[in-house]
Amino acid sequence: GNGFFKEQKYPEAVKHYSEAIKRNPNDVRAYSNRAACYTKLGALPEGLKDAEKCIELDPSFTKGYNRKGAIQFFMKEYDKAMETYQEGLKHDAKNQELLDGVKRCVEQINKANRGDLTPDELKERQAKAMQDPEVQNILSDPVMRQVLVDFQENPKAAQEHMKIPMVMNKIQKLVSAGIVQVR
Repeated sequence: GNGFFKEQKYPEAVKHYSEAIKRNPNDVRAYSNRAACYTKLGALPEGLKDAEKCIELDPSFTKGYNRKGAIQFFMKEYDKAMETYQEGLKHDAKNQELLDGVKRCVEQINKANRGDLTPDELKERQAKAMQDPEVQNILSDPVMRQVLVDFQENPKAAQEHMKIPMVMNKIQKLVSAGIVQVR
């Protein structure tokens, strides 16, 4: 598998890593390597499953977090990717790949927060966000709907809402998703 991967023959590498997994279903490296192949092939859902299995089998194996975070980043799920990288950093606080991943996520999230997205990027981000069950739950929550109304109509009340950590986190999720814009 490793030989084929180095030769950029990813479908062949996937076959060998899959065989390795059949022989040893607890081999985190085989899942990690197959996730890397799937990423190269653009088969992100399959890569994500392998990266998650990698973390499930060995939560201290930081390469699993790096693989999962990278896939989430490619899927433009920057909040989720950042959470994944930060989870990995709990196991290895000095891991440069994970630190770089957090930095890339922060740059993308800040880009959205500043309104530096093109109209097409914003539409794409909003459409993706509307498919996220967490965003749907936030938007259907009557309390959060009132908070959003207050943001438009009553800035003083909005400031009070932001003092509540849970509300602040939900608003940040909506901002990162491009649903709410701060000016």
